[in-house]
Amino acid sequence: MNDEVKTYDQAVRVIEEIGLLPLAPLFPDFPSLDSVTDSDSWHSGTEYDPWLWRTQFSADGIAGYGKFIKKKSILVSRELLPYVKSVLGSADSVEERYYNGNVSKEAFEIYNIVSEEAGIDTRTLRARAGLKEKEQKRIFENALLELQGSMDIVISGIQEKINEKGEKSGWNSTAFETYDSWVIRNGIQTLKIEREDAKQFLISHFQKKCSIEGMKKIEKIFA
Repeated sequence: MNDEVKTYDQAVRVIEEIGLLPLAPLFPDFPSLDSVTDSDSWHSGTEYDPWLWRTQFSADGIAGYGKFIKKKSILVSRELLPYVKSVLGSADSVEERYYNGNVSKEAFEIYNIVSEEAGIDTRTLRARAGLKEKEQKRIFENALLELQGSMDIVISGIQEKINEKGEKSGWNSTAFETYDSWVIRNGIQTLKIEREDAKQFLISHFQKKCSIEGMKKIEKIFA
């Protein structure tokens, strides 16, 4: 599929067909966004730039986006997202897991902030969490990875940095939203399904899309 995807709409169809698309190679013989697009288009700043598409998929409600697997950025189609959440996530709330000692204090506080302000950008979130100092950057980033790995939060898009004159100034910032908020806003139903049933659904789906080696890795992830 290398270099076949040249437009955003073509990439949408790939996500919908495959169901799960990492930004960079993650499974053997399995597509990633950079493997199916032209490397010259990346960071071009044009409508053909896959780097710009990655957050647009989420902003448009096409796919859930976040570092869901092995701390790597993944796009998951609307169809598969509830199944992936059932396997990688938890039936217990973040609050329950925190009080049971299964969620860090920083992650719990960040989750609460994101819950209160859907679409909050990274800079604002870090400041409100009280983790602005240089030596606290790793703590902040680890908390974000923790919450994305359990699919409690997703990347919902980007926020442009605007100066006092209302003009764009500086780099864009990643925006976050809780999983529950994102799926409700985009009309995706929550599945009432046992984890084992969700896992079997995903394995059956990917057996039609993967090589034997790729399937071994995927089965390990969803085990």
